[in-house]
Amino acid sequence: MHDVEPYFQWRHLYIAAEDPRSLFFGRTYSEFEFSQTVYNYYIHPQWDEFGSKNLFIKILMVDYEQQYAIIEMIGEWNDAIENDIMELKREVLDLLMHEGIFKFIFIGEHIYNFHNGDRDYYEELYEELADENGWAVMVNLHPAAQYDFLQKKLNRYIELMEIAPWRTYKPEDFFQLIDQKITQRLID
Repeated sequence: MHDVEPYFQWRHLYIAAEDPRSLFFGRTYSEFEFSQTVYNYYIHPQWDEFGSKNLFIKILMVDYEQQYAIIEMIGEWNDAIENDIMELKREVLDLLMHEGIFKFIFIGEHIYNFHNGDRDYYEELYEELADENGWAVMVNLHPAAQYDFLQKKLNRYIELMEIAPWRTYKPEDFFQLIDQKITQRLID
């Protein structure tokens, strides 16, 4: 896991550590010191911790004008024991919503396990986003994690989508693709 680093090809467009409105503003990173772990496995030092023990994120893009954020994730999403959705909502998403971000794209291909718990925070997130014509989408969630996510019917609150070549898009085009798919689903 230590060699899985966050997607870096959009760094010329956005760096959370350089965004004064970002919760990670001013953060410095080491390329050589591996200190964070998911269980006993070290992860690349570019990932950001936000309060969860085994789930880490990287905010790849925030566009305040179009009100969206793209967030890549790695680790285990555990709502049963750690209540990761609460941590994510309170420590990351609420702060972004306070800055006017109401459309969230989560990249889930490095979420290896998902353990469900209560739906309360999913419902709360869904309602708050819907009030602002927003949404949340999980792209390319690992199949095992997706199975558990669907079993709890959490896709009612966070849409699941498969978009294999997402790295080939520019952030704005990637957002437009997702936004069009959400709009089309609402029309149908």
